[in-house]
Amino acid sequence: MKSKIYLSIITIFTLLIQPACHDLNVEPLNVIQDKDVFGTEAGVAGYMATIYKALPIEDFFYQQANSGFNRGWEQFYHPGALCGEMVGPYGSTYDGAGGFGYWPYGDIRTVNYFLENLPVFGVGFSKEQIDAWMGEAYFCRAYFYFALVKRYGGIPIIKQVQHYPEQSLEELQVHRDKEVDVWNFVADDLDSAYKKMPETSPRGRANRYVAAALKSRAMLYAGTIAKYGSANFVEGEARTLGYVGIPASAAQGFFQRAWDAAKLLEGHYSLYRKKTDKEQNYVDLFLDKESTENILLRDYSLTSNTAHSWDATMTCRFMTADGLSRAYPTLELIERFNGQLPVVNTDGTPRRFDNTAQLMQGVEPRLLATVYFPGASLRGKQFDMQRGIYEHFQGTAADEIGQNPPNRQYRHLAGKTETLYDGMRIIGFTGISTDDDNLTRTGFYVRKYIDYNRAQSACGLYMSTQSWIDMRYGEVLLNRAEAAVELNKLSDARTVMNDLRDRAGAPQLTADPTIDTVRNERCKELAFEKQYWWDLRRWRIADRMLDNTKYHALMPYYVADEKKYIFLREMEPFQRSYNFEKKFYYEPIPGGELGKNPNLFPNNPNH
Repeated sequence: MKSKIYLSIITIFTLLIQPACHDLNVEPLNVIQDKDVFGTEAGVAGYMATIYKALPIEDFFYQQANSGFNRGWEQFYHPGALCGEMVGPYGSTYDGAGGFGYWPYGDIRTVNYFLENLPVFGVGFSKEQIDAWMGEAYFCRAYFYFALVKRYGGIPIIKQVQHYPEQSLEELQVHRDKEVDVWNFVADDLDSAYKKMPETSPRGRANRYVAAALKSRAMLYAGTIAKYGSANFVEGEARTLGYVGIPASAAQGFFQRAWDAAKLLEGHYSLYRKKTDKEQNYVDLFLDKESTENILLRDYSLTSNTAHSWDATMTCRFMTADGLSRAYPTLELIERFNGQLPVVNTDGTPRRFDNTAQLMQGVEPRLLATVYFPGASLRGKQFDMQRGIYEHFQGTAADEIGQNPPNRQYRHLAGKTETLYDGMRIIGFTGISTDDDNLTRTGFYVRKYIDYNRAQSACGLYMSTQSWIDMRYGEVLLNRAEAAVELNKLSDARTVMNDLRDRAGAPQLTADPTIDTVRNERCKELAFEKQYWWDLRRWRIADRMLDNTKYHALMPYYVADEKKYIFLREMEPFQRSYNFEKKFYYEPIPGGELGKNPNLFPNNPNH
């Protein structure tokens, strides 16, 4: 019997209200037939909606550990908190590197079924329409395989629908393919998508340039694995057989494909520049639904019960309706932009400030739009971050954070905002507390994606509706710049990066960029967009960057007898230590899948 496709109630109702024959031989009315699905626009639309809904977009809900792609609100499991972009009390590096058993072959089967049956039952559609839908399916299949290969390396490439029990168990238990072959398969599917799809598409769906954008991302990933993974790897049978690792000789070809794909978007998308104020412009880039930079988005709404909790979980309850904040930008991330902030005088003494907001003077607009500094405002309230009060302060900043701090006896800290010293609150309503993890522990909060237009009462759990930008032109330009440096197209890399830096309000590059220059620019531009964790892994530097690594905070203090503020560069109070083992560059094949299919062995090295 043919396989049956079950659609949503709305789609089923749409199809069933059509006139039907009363022949006793017709199929039951509670089962949707292939001809109804693939032969009607409503059927195809419903089928494609199920595929897009399952796409492994690492959005507001995504957690690299814990619940994975499942709906959740705990943003303190943000992947950035696994690797020093942020810091929080939950989720070790191992939790993220161990994965969550992602294995979407059911979704891949859904796509393969579409590719096989649309040409059979969609004979009433034009060739152009068939091609467009087929192109979307190729794009979606490539997206699923990209999510797999970046986690596991080589996995089985399945292009046709498997049928049980018609096929034997031996036929169904397929072997892993080599990692390089999977990356080439992703490229081939995206090439097919590019050739078949039109230049434009409905919001949230793919067109040919969306496919090109994903190809630039995927091919860059493959190129760096080939180049840097050939020097930094864990030996094992899976590597010997080519299931993990790509020959170094393939690197330049992948970099060229990444650059070529990124170049295809030139003239079709542009960096967001609606506001003359560069800080506000960068803030609005992530909130404007009509941004010229948006390539692929995922939308959310209250009515569809898809709203998320970003506003409630990235800033503290002082400015939201409920929720918890427990992941905070590290000082190391902030220092990527302007270097160390000017909080120390040339003689080593802490610089005095009349108010904490003075620290923001001269800071790159993009950084101010990415992170809430002490003294910034949101919804009519100020981020009054304060670690404590010094009765008075003498000496250098270095001495104060050393082994025998000379002013420690005059320092007052507190766990609660109502605790006073000489009639003054010791800590701010937004932190920094000695015992409350729900207030910043680093002196900063995330600003990117925060909807400042929403009232405080509308910032509760599952009440936020700003769209997640899965791909934007800024990333594509960074993909192009990185590939260009790897290909020694240094002039092109500098041109592209200066375009980004001009929009950001950052100084222009006057010299040709190095690979470290472009990587640092990427870390700044894509902060909190759930890319840094993967970048450290594909560059094969995570084991060096996360080697018993601890991160820092910028602690604001009030000096009572001077009526001034100082900032001290201290260790963040969580005292988290981050370690990344080389085996973490690949996640283990899920144990349940190994149990069902012994041909997936050998598992990845050291797993």
